[in-house]
Amino acid sequence: MLEGVADVPRDDWNALVGDDTPFLEWEWLASLEEAGAVGEGTGWLARPLVAREGERLLAAVPLYVKSHSEGEFVFDWSWADAAQRAGIRYYPKLLVGAPFTPVTGARFLVAGGEDRVAWTRKLAEVLKSFCDDHELSGVHVNFCTKGEVDAITNGDAADADAARDFMLRVGLQYHWRNQDYGSFDDYLALFRSKRRNQIRRERREMDVQGVHIEALTGDDIPDDLFEPMFLCYLSTIESRHWGRQYLNRKFYDLLSERFRHRLCFVVARLGGEVIAGTTNVFKGDGMYGRYWGALKPTRHLHFNVCYYAAIDFCIERGIQRFEPGAGGDYKYLRGFDATPTWSLHYLSDVRLADAVSRFLDSERSEASAAIGHLRDQSALKTS
Repeated sequence: MLEGVADVPRDDWNALVGDDTPFLEWEWLASLEEAGAVGEGTGWLARPLVAREGERLLAAVPLYVKSHSEGEFVFDWSWADAAQRAGIRYYPKLLVGAPFTPVTGARFLVAGGEDRVAWTRKLAEVLKSFCDDHELSGVHVNFCTKGEVDAITNGDAADADAARDFMLRVGLQYHWRNQDYGSFDDYLALFRSKRRNQIRRERREMDVQGVHIEALTGDDIPDDLFEPMFLCYLSTIESRHWGRQYLNRKFYDLLSERFRHRLCFVVARLGGEVIAGTTNVFKGDGMYGRYWGALKPTRHLHFNVCYYAAIDFCIERGIQRFEPGAGGDYKYLRGFDATPTWSLHYLSDVRLADAVSRFLDSERSEASAAIGHLRDQSALKTS
C-alpha cells in the first residue's frame, strides 16, 4: 500500500484506468489528495494497493481507510449502528472507490495483457486478508462493475457464504440513454404529450426570464469561471441541512490546471451574471453530472441546467449515456430510466456478516422489483 495515488507516476496509473471512469484518473484522485479533500483529518485516508513486477505496474486498487461513512453514497450507517449495539467495532474500515462519487466503474485496475478476472480475485483476497490481519471491520467496494461482481463471487453473488465472502448489494440510479437522437425535439417526441408539453414549458421559462444557458468545455472555459462554479457548489451544500462540504477552492484550482479537458460547465447567466451552474465530467461515451448550485433561485432553473442542457450537449456530441448522480425521482419523469448499481461488502465479524446478508437478500429482491416496475412504466414511449 502507498500513501496516495500521487505516489504513482501519472502515466502508469492512467494506463491502468484506460477508457474507464474519469473519476479514477490520476488527475482527479491526486488532486483530491493535494487539495486536502482526502487525507489526515478527513476520514478518507488514501492507501492505494498496487502490484508491480519490477518497475511495471500490473494492477491497482483505489483504496481508502475510512473512519466514518460520509461521502460514500452506498449507505451503511444502519450496519454501523447494529455493530455498535452488538459491541463490534465498525470503524476503521476499508473502502474501494472514488471519493464522493456515485459513478459506476472498474474498481480493480489491471494492466493490458493481464488476466483481469484472476487479478480481480487475487486483489479481493488480499483486501480480505488485510482486514482480518489488522482487525478492520471489513472492505466495501462501491459502484463496481457487473464483471467485477461476477469475478469476485464466481457469478453466484446471491449464494455467497456471508461469513467469509463478499456480499452483493444492488442499488438504483436514473440514467439517460441516447437513442441516436438528432435533436432535443427527437428526444421529446418519445414522451407522452402531457410530459412533453411540460418539458417544453420548463424550457421556455428560461427565455421568459431572460436566462441564457450554455455548455463550456476544455479551453473554452475561462479561468474566471472556476470561482463562481465553486460558489455554486457551496450554495447547494449551505442550503441543505444534510449538506456536507467535501471539496474546497484548491480542488477547483487543480481541476483548472489538470482536468479541464474532461470538464463541461453548464452555466446559467442573467444579464451576464452567473446565477447557476453544474460541474459535469465527460469521457468516451459517458457524461456525468456532479455538482449543481444556484446563486439566485429561479423557476425551473434546476431542470434546465442539470438535465436539459446536458442532454442537448450529449446529443450534439454523440455521447451515449448521461448519469446525473444519485437520487431524484424527478429524473425518472424526465426520461431517465432506472438502472442498477452494484457494490460488494466483506465483513470480518461473522455475526455482523450473517445479519447483513439476510438484509441484503431482501433488499436485492426489492431493488430488482422496483427497477423492473420503473422500466415498465418509463416516461418514454419506448426505452
